[in-house]
Amino acid sequence: MSTMAIGDREIGAGHSVFVIAEAGVNHDGDRRRALDLVDAAVDSGSDAVKFQTFDPQEIATSTAPLAEYQQEGAAGTSQGEMLAALRLDDDAFREIAEHCKTRGIVFLSTPFDEGSADLLEGLAVPAFKVGSGELTNLPFLENLARRGRPLLVSTGMATLDEVADAVEAIREAGNPPVALLHCVSSYPAPPEQANLQAMDTLREAFGLPVGFSDHSLGADVSLAAVARGAAILERHLTTDRSLPGPDHAASLEPDEFAELVGRVRTVELALGDGVKRPQPSELQVMEAARRSIVAVRQMEAGERVAPGAVAVKRPGGGLPPVRLKSVVGAKLARSIEAGELLTEAHLEPISAEP
Repeated sequence: MSTMAIGDREIGAGHSVFVIAEAGVNHDGDRRRALDLVDAAVDSGSDAVKFQTFDPQEIATSTAPLAEYQQEGAAGTSQGEMLAALRLDDDAFREIAEHCKTRGIVFLSTPFDEGSADLLEGLAVPAFKVGSGELTNLPFLENLARRGRPLLVSTGMATLDEVADAVEAIREAGNPPVALLHCVSSYPAPPEQANLQAMDTLREAFGLPVGFSDHSLGADVSLAAVARGAAILERHLTTDRSLPGPDHAASLEPDEFAELVGRVRTVELALGDGVKRPQPSELQVMEAARRSIVAVRQMEAGERVAPGAVAVKRPGGGLPPVRLKSVVGAKLARSIEAGELLTEAHLEPISAEP
């Protein structure tokens, strides 16, 4: 299964990279900012905008500590307090989904609990994104799989065996279409730890569309992932990287995101179809840069071409150098001037030779 569909978009080999603007929780619990993130994603040329849908009480205990990257600018001192401040209510998600429909962009979200999945299902989300932290939560993966929607599964922090367990659980529970996103769950992620060749490993091991969820800074790693064959690219989007909150610092601002999408499209165009052949832009250069067999002196019809009577010189368009051995000794069917390119018309057919 090298391709899959999300809505009317085909994803995988032979199709354009599916770019997801990860709004995540960069709205900081503000509905208006969430709508602004949708607009920024549309303006950037992204294919989809993705949020995170959760009930804080269903995710973490009251004392679950913050990750180191979450501590700077986070509201509260525990995951529960931070998540409560970042949560959007059901009505906000209904408005976001409707706004996405109006703006013509795919609405996606990551559910972190079954109630949130129910809400997103009711909003007709075309696929569920599964965060890296839920990869080993097999009961939850099975619940999502039974709903029949495509799953985009991030694999940060995981071993290949853990990914295999997740894929098997999904297949046994309902076998919906699945794509795997290679990911490094560090914010920001060091480029030297991107390990983009792991995308090849995932593709070969499972035969599924593979993409990259990028938490690095800048565009380099994302572009390298696209060049290596990522079918999906996910990046965090923020309206302002200086805002407090767990994910802003590792996000791209709207103008940066738009530039990235443009560069992604350039890279995927540059990949081509893999057939080695002259390109249209090369044809004029080909004639100027390649060589032909050229008459060094004037020769008459019926004369045989002597070894010193021809040379190999630019431009192209005449008989190519590979024909030199067969031209020497051949009989001319018509006369030729010094400096003129030899063509088939200058030579008598071999069958006419005495």
